[in-house]
Amino acid sequence: VVQKKGPSKPRIDCIDGCRFALVMPIVVAHFARFSTTNKTLLKILTQENVLVGGFFVISGYVAAYTSTKLNERSADEKKLAKPELFFWQKVMGYYPLHFTVLSFFTPMFVQVERWFKTPLKTTLFRAFLSFSMLQAWFPKEAEIWNQPTWFLSALTFSNLTMPAVLPAVARLSKNGLQKLFCALTAVSLLQKISWSETSRFHVHNVTKKDSHPLIWNLTRFHPFWALIEMTMGIVAVRNVMLDTEEDRKKPRVDPINYFLAAYGTLLLRLTPLFDFNDGMVRACLFVPMYTKFLTAVHRDCLSENPAPVTRFFGSKMMTYFGGLAFPMFILHGPIGQVFYKKILATRLWGRPMPNAFFPVYLAICLGCSHLLNENFVKNKQVGKIAGQVAQWLASKTEGMLQDRA
Repeated sequence: VVQKKGPSKPRIDCIDGCRFALVMPIVVAHFARFSTTNKTLLKILTQENVLVGGFFVISGYVAAYTSTKLNERSADEKKLAKPELFFWQKVMGYYPLHFTVLSFFTPMFVQVERWFKTPLKTTLFRAFLSFSMLQAWFPKEAEIWNQPTWFLSALTFSNLTMPAVLPAVARLSKNGLQKLFCALTAVSLLQKISWSETSRFHVHNVTKKDSHPLIWNLTRFHPFWALIEMTMGIVAVRNVMLDTEEDRKKPRVDPINYFLAAYGTLLLRLTPLFDFNDGMVRACLFVPMYTKFLTAVHRDCLSENPAPVTRFFGSKMMTYFGGLAFPMFILHGPIGQVFYKKILATRLWGRPMPNAFFPVYLAICLGCSHLLNENFVKNKQVGKIAGQVAQWLASKTEGMLQDRA
C-alpha cells in the first residue's frame, strides 16, 4: 500500500532569528551588574528568568512543526515510529556541544571548587549532575558550574515525554488546542502565584539576593514547568498547521504588535504598581504574548507580502545570528566567570573586569560562538558521530518509551 504524501512544510527562517532576540538579552542579563551601576537599567536588563520561557516555547514549536502533519490532526508516524531513537536524536542534537564546552572548562570549575574548599564528594556529585544534565532536578545545585545549562537539563526531560505528548496534542482540533493552551497557562500561573504568596508578588531588589532561593529555583528551573511551556509551543504551532484556506484569508495582525507587547512586559519593573516578580510576568504575560508573536510571524511568513518584522527575522543576517544562539548560550557562562567571578577574576586579572570591559566580553562571546558554530556545530563528522551514538543508545534502550505486552 502506497501512503499518500502530505503537503511539504516550508522552512520558517524567521524562527532562527527569533532565537537570537532571546539569547542576546539573556547573555547580557547574567552579567549585567558588571556593565552598569544604574539601577533603572539593571531592572530592565536582569530579566533572564522571564525571557527563557520563550526558549521552551520555541523548542516545542519546532518539535511539533517537524514531527506532526500539516493540515491533518495526527503526528508523523514515521518520525515517531521509534520513540527511543526520536528522544536520543533530540538529545544528541545539543549534548555534543554541551559535553565539549563542559569538558574544556571542567579544570576551571574544579579549581574554583578547591578555592572554596568544597568537599571532594560534593565536587564529584556536581560533575555528575553537569555531565548527566540532571541539575535542574536539584534546587540547591541547579546553577552549578555552567549555570545556563540547567535549561538543557529541563529540556531533556521534556524531550523524553515528546513521543507521548506530540501525538496526543496533534489529535486535537483548534477548539481543543485553545482549551489546552488556556489550561496550561492556568496551571503555570497557579504555581507562580503559589511562589509569590510564599515570597512576594513584586520584583526582587536587583542588588540583593532573593528570599526563599530554593523555592524560587523550583519555580524557575524545575523540568515539569519547562514541559508546560514546551507543550504551549506545540499547541501554538498546531493551531497554525490546521489553518484552512478560509483562515488564511482572514486579516492578519502585524507580528510587531505582539513582539512589542511581549518585550514590553519587561518594562513593568519600572512601574510602581505592576513590578511583578519574574515568575508572574513570565507565566501571565510574556509567554502568552510571545507565543502569539510566533504564530503571527509564522502565518505572516507564508503570505505573499510579509511584514517588515517578519522579513527582518528571516533575513540572512538574523538567520546567521540565530545559528550563534545555541553556542552563545552555552559559552557565555564560563567566559563570563573568567572575567567576572570574583575568586577567579581576582587571581587572573587582579579584580573583576570594570564596566567598560563589558562590550569586549560580549564581542568575545560572539567571536567564540562563531568559531564554535562553524567548526563544531556545522561539522559533518561531529554530526555523523552524534547520529551513530543516538542509534546505539536507542538500540540499548529499545522499548523504554513504548507500551509492550
